[in-house]
Amino acid sequence: MFKTRLLSGIILVIVLIITVGYGGNLLFGVLAVISLIGMSELYKVVKVERVSLGIAGYLAAMVYYGLLFTGRMEMVTALLVLFLVVVMAVYVFAFPKYRTEQVMVTYFGLFYVAVMLSYVYQTRMLPDGGVAVWLIFLSSWGCDTCAYCVGMLIGKHKMAPKLSPKKSIEGGVGGVLGAALLGALFSLAMNHWGQADVSPAFYALICGIGGIISQIGDLAASAIKRNHEIKDYGKLIPGHGGILDRFDSVIFTAPVIYYLTVLLG
Repeated sequence: MFKTRLLSGIILVIVLIITVGYGGNLLFGVLAVISLIGMSELYKVVKVERVSLGIAGYLAAMVYYGLLFTGRMEMVTALLVLFLVVVMAVYVFAFPKYRTEQVMVTYFGLFYVAVMLSYVYQTRMLPDGGVAVWLIFLSSWGCDTCAYCVGMLIGKHKMAPKLSPKKSIEGGVGGVLGAALLGALFSLAMNHWGQADVSPAFYALICGIGGIISQIGDLAASAIKRNHEIKDYGKLIPGHGGILDRFDSVIFTAPVIYYLTVLLG
């Protein structure tokens, strides 16, 4: 199991380096596909992944990515209003086939997966996005790794005992500090080898904040699984689970890093 998890993790990192490093249409296309798969995993939880509600969600996600690709983001509000009308129309005309929870998760899924993940692409497309986009993964996966290591070593006080018994407050603090340190080291590396001109303190701050948010994203995904008594969202990534299992913290971190970079950078 460990070897499978390690191998799939290495493959995932290689794919990530290629797609995020190249950026542009390649990253856009990969994120669009990942978003649709992630939405199908979430919709499967409430059993709407292959019915009219789910199909409406997939179509809305494709339209959203179309607006993003063509630079028509001013139309997103209109899309969200139209999408709400569509899912409610399906709800009332198919009544009593669907429950209220299924309708809400269908609408929520567009935000939670497609919109939030798209900020990886939006960050990459910023003027300094070639460097800043890596802060998303440093602050999410870096925080997760550091939190695990610190928690295993000195973790004593449970962070959320009913939700995630293995997570500790000490691990959470260690994860945030570790993410901040990784951000600072990354900026020094980029300044030295990548001819960048970024402040280590600034990148440490961004990654530290991102680390806090990433833990909320991780616990939020766990809460949904606990509510519906499932272990993983899927089996796409051997040893890791589904897209939502591996990108749960990235989903929350991506928009935060984007706006911190825009507002503070």
